[in-house]
Amino acid sequence: MSSVLVLADDFTGAMDTGHGFAARGNAVRVVVEDPDAEPADRSAATDTDVLAVDLDSRDLDPAAASAAVSSVLERDPVPEIVYNKIDSTLRGNVAAEVDAALAATGRELAVVAPAFPGTGRVTVGGRHLVDGQPLEDADYGTDSDLRGLFDASEHAVATLSLETVLEGADAVASALADHDPGIVVCDAIHDRHLDAIAAGARRCERDVLYVGSGGLASAVSVPNSSRSPPKATHEGSDALGIVGSVNERTLEQLAAVPDDRLVELDPAAAVADPDAAGREAATALAEARRTRDRVVLTGATSRADVERARTAAADRGVDPGPRVARALGVAAAAATEDAPPAGLLLTGGAIARAVLEELSASTIELTGESVVDGIPEGVLADGQAAGTPIVTKAGGFGDRRSIVNCLSFLAPNNEPE
Repeated sequence: MSSVLVLADDFTGAMDTGHGFAARGNAVRVVVEDPDAEPADRSAATDTDVLAVDLDSRDLDPAAASAAVSSVLERDPVPEIVYNKIDSTLRGNVAAEVDAALAATGRELAVVAPAFPGTGRVTVGGRHLVDGQPLEDADYGTDSDLRGLFDASEHAVATLSLETVLEGADAVASALADHDPGIVVCDAIHDRHLDAIAAGARRCERDVLYVGSGGLASAVSVPNSSRSPPKATHEGSDALGIVGSVNERTLEQLAAVPDDRLVELDPAAAVADPDAAGREAATALAEARRTRDRVVLTGATSRADVERARTAAADRGVDPGPRVARALGVAAAAATEDAPPAGLLLTGGAIARAVLEELSASTIELTGESVVDGIPEGVLADGQAAGTPIVTKAGGFGDRRSIVNCLSFLAPNNEPE
């Protein structure tokens, strides 16, 4: 059995949180949860120090998200460390999932620290900021009040101030030990603050549920670590990016990709018939890969593309996201069936999951390497592209050159852009 179980609400979050453990030399396996899997299939995924499970629960209703958490925790023995991964911009069903995890594990205290300083996410005075802006001012559609996030929780909520965190791990341990059972939300603006929170939680002599993003994961110790991450080989020069996020930052990153290396899926056609649009894009993608070493397939390069997809979806009364995601997955699988790339970049959690499904892949072994904070590397462990290095990036992570830099990381044996 693994020593640490990470429950993540989306795939890229499972990857970047798992990386926090893998970067310190622990073996980490990321699996895409299949609620219909047989118990034997699930147990095969526990031969690792850290098991990170993508529940794909961010966009579920609270009751369904709670059930997804409970299902995993109630079917198998619970390891010493349970880490409830939440979105670093506080999207999703945070309160419902934390309540479910506390109930299923019997832990006394949820220590909540969503800060991820390396990606610009910090918490000050109980308010969560991205690049210095409160969430409500940063175009994420969520409230920055961390305590308010748990208004619907059945547990009492307390705050661990930055002043206490700055006093160090012993002060944190003392403060946590004095709290009644429930939820404690923590300030942090630097990685060393997360170190103090994790160390204090370990010393406080309470049964703790860790709740955070990729930042806190880098500070939580792994008991009885006995394995090592695999090494990825970067021998080829053919890197493929599949980009489905429509986050404004991702659109800026796509603008940095040379036009002759960009293949665009028709978003309206993808909404109308995902399989046909995917096959058409696969033909264009295969042609581009014959003449270019680094190629990116995307479903949108502008807000106009996004609106085209939304209009087409509204006309049909459907959700555009899953249909575009399926089209991208179909294109990626068809274009790589006979010639897997030397490396694969997936941007956007829903898109990444769709691509993996089309590749018949459900398991990734993390290498402990990353392009930068929040953009980790792994190796596909199964499916038609097994053995292929993979880099994943959340839509809101990175700077303008991040997509270009990811492709260079995956395919270093060619000339720079």
